[in-house]
Amino acid sequence: MSQPSLNRSILKLAIPNIVSNITVPLLGFVDMVLMGHQDSVAYIGAIGLGGTIFSVMYSVFSFMRAGTTGFTAQAYGADDQTEMTHSLYRALGIALISTVLVLSLQGFVEWLSLKLLNGSEEVLAFTVTYFRVRIWAAPAVLCLYAFNGWYIGMQNTTIPMTIAIVTNVVNIALSILFVNAMGMGVSGVALGTVVAQYCGLAIAVVFLFTKYRKHLMPIQKEILLQADKLKRFFSVNADFMIRSILLVLSIAYFNNQSAKLGDDMLAVNMILMQFFYIFSYFTDGFAYAGEALVGRFTGAHDGEQLRRTVRLLLVWGFLIALPFTLLYALFPDWFIGLVSDQPDILPMAKPYHIYLALIPLVTFAAFLWDGIYIGATAARAIRNTMLISAIGVFLPATLLLMPRFGNHGLWTAFLLFMVARGLSMTLMARKAVFATK
Repeated sequence: MSQPSLNRSILKLAIPNIVSNITVPLLGFVDMVLMGHQDSVAYIGAIGLGGTIFSVMYSVFSFMRAGTTGFTAQAYGADDQTEMTHSLYRALGIALISTVLVLSLQGFVEWLSLKLLNGSEEVLAFTVTYFRVRIWAAPAVLCLYAFNGWYIGMQNTTIPMTIAIVTNVVNIALSILFVNAMGMGVSGVALGTVVAQYCGLAIAVVFLFTKYRKHLMPIQKEILLQADKLKRFFSVNADFMIRSILLVLSIAYFNNQSAKLGDDMLAVNMILMQFFYIFSYFTDGFAYAGEALVGRFTGAHDGEQLRRTVRLLLVWGFLIALPFTLLYALFPDWFIGLVSDQPDILPMAKPYHIYLALIPLVTFAAFLWDGIYIGATAARAIRNTMLISAIGVFLPATLLLMPRFGNHGLWTAFLLFMVARGLSMTLMARKAVFATK
């Protein structure tokens, strides 16, 4: 495959992912806007903390998407039809078991979250309301992890794009209806999410029975339960799970430390983080393309195309980071003003504009290497780089810098965390991604 052809393949996979991913932070952005125009900043904090609970909880199971993409893409590259199908069956089986576990433990999760999260009594009360409604989206969310991972592994990002667009448009519309028209507050935002996730699951099932009917072969227990395949499946996914938990716990720790600075500063940091999410989901479009293509070329044992793909992905990431940096640097007040009209927010946010501008250039490498490592199923390496970055860099940097520099110290520690992720994965790539390919 020539370089122009490979670029076209990257863009063909990345653009639908970008479109679908943009709808995710757009949803969070709309939720923040809806809550930012209520009569108290506590609503903003509740959405931030409530979202943190679900991010941490779902991080335990997000390996289903990453692992399913990697295994399916490698089966696709090897043209192993049976393994392609059984990758989906394994993922859906784990999703159903996980659903029972999540719903059974929802009371414990709520209790533990309230013990660990910092926030005013008002913020925590709204957070509980949000949690008790949104938890019922769990079955749909977990099954969608499996479906989306499988579709991406099959080199099809159009279907996940369609699912994401419909899901998030429905979510936004219902949230606006429930909050503005019906006055439901945080419970309206949560209920909109629940209904929308089941709409997305229905679409995923329809596509499976229409576009991929030929892959719906009967389950072969000897393949589904084959010892070496199950061992690799659980070994790789366990490492992906540890990586995901550490990532989300790091963001949760950032949010929790923000809450210690007061409701107003918590609101400022939650707003600034929305623009981190916007950039991350945009860049993840190319990371998902990396998952599909790196997995494909790994399965086909095509080392030359693998290396070329990685180089091009990193170039694309840098080219995306530059305009985001310029926009965030030149128009910070405009972006922040879109989210909230609270009179104290803009002046409080001004000292932290520099971190908004640094986010794209500091973080793009980490996002892209994530996709590359997932496609190569380099699970142990991605786990180790996260251990180094989260426990070896972010935690001690926060403990050292925040007492002296306050919120500036917290943001500096967070950016150092992202630098450490990108750098450590770059240094380990030769052994983890390319060594045996």
